[in-house]
Amino acid sequence: MSGFQSLARVVRRLRRSPPGRPQLSLVLIVYDMPAQAANTIRSLLPGYQREVSGSEYELIVVENASASTLSPDFLQSLPANVHYHLRQNPEPSPAQAINYGASQARGDAVCIMIDGARMVTPGIVGNLLAAHRGFPAAVVSIPGYHLGRELQQTAVGSGYDRDTERDLLASIAWPGDGYRLFDIACFSGSCSPGFFLPNSESNCISVPLAVWHALGGFDSRFDLPGGGLINLDFYKRACELPEVQHVIVPGEGTFHQFHGGVTTGGVSEEIRADYIERSRSQYRALRGADFSSPRTRPVYLGAIPVQAQKFVHYSAARALRSRGEVPLPESTA
Repeated sequence: MSGFQSLARVVRRLRRSPPGRPQLSLVLIVYDMPAQAANTIRSLLPGYQREVSGSEYELIVVENASASTLSPDFLQSLPANVHYHLRQNPEPSPAQAINYGASQARGDAVCIMIDGARMVTPGIVGNLLAAHRGFPAAVVSIPGYHLGRELQQTAVGSGYDRDTERDLLASIAWPGDGYRLFDIACFSGSCSPGFFLPNSESNCISVPLAVWHALGGFDSRFDLPGGGLINLDFYKRACELPEVQHVIVPGEGTFHQFHGGVTTGGVSEEIRADYIERSRSQYRALRGADFSSPRTRPVYLGAIPVQAQKFVHYSAARALRSRGEVPLPESTA
């Protein structure tokens, strides 16, 4: 029996959920970003998420305590499939919070969202469920974007701030049609190669519990503030596990809101560069090599809304150029 068949059988057995238990558990990590996290949570609720019910999934919000936490009134307004955990005296790295959140999961698959500031499109939950139903050992990744016309760590130098972002969201009447987030966004740096070339991470990555346990969760030795390359490390280890099938959902996305994060906030270029170098050095020390993006043979799942078509075009053109080819002229395409 091959390793794939063995793991696949384990996953099939685990995903036979008894009645009343969710099929999917989303773990959202929050720290010192109440307004942004509230938007993200709203975007993950039944109603905004289309063609799914609250009984099919649960949202586990793990907030590391800070001077600015989610308001009690907001938390009390949330539906029954949302579970909130406040961790006092948290560590600088989100590793322990992530692993704690996953330990609370009741679903057959667990989806990790390491950054609570990333609001999402309306089909993420439905597509995650479809991927796990269709592939017994799926590693499902959702591409990432930044709100704004350029990366926020660049845009902040031109005056991009929370007021700018509020105006952007108002311009698309969010949350009326969540797919219009594509209209006001650009690829994040880790996803800038597009859909058809290797990416370095996903800020919404979902795996069966059997895969989660096989990987040992997130590695708590990544102890820098913000975790350094911890999310990239998990993504790479998950995608490179021999038994899995990588599934990309190109018609959905996570959209980073400005909040002064470790690598996307308003810190100086020197501070950012120092942090990135320390993160790379820690990865080398723990893994014995520099980080490189995993190379997979993904399956692409889901519909492509019209708002995302420009990112498909960009991705295809970039992949063709990487092979020394050129896109077809529009007259013959």
